Amino acid sequence: MITKDMLIADIVDKYPQVVQPLMLSGMGCIGCAISHAESLEEGAMAHGLDPDDLVSGLNEVLKANGIED
Repeated sequence: MITKDMLIADIVDKYPQVVQPLMLSGMGCIGCAISHAESLEEGAMAHGLDPDDLVSGLNEVLKANGIED
């Protein structure tokens, strides 16, 4: 399960299934250096996204792929 306090790089490493949805949401910086120090919430807010909506959507992607931690 993804939470908004997780680091972006950790999310991408653990759940590669969410890379494309993150990119499509406007978070194209998933591979940049800041992703190793920035939480999903911080990144979402920096890109004008609602962190709770983003977390919900990403967890739906995981569910659709049969991943439920």
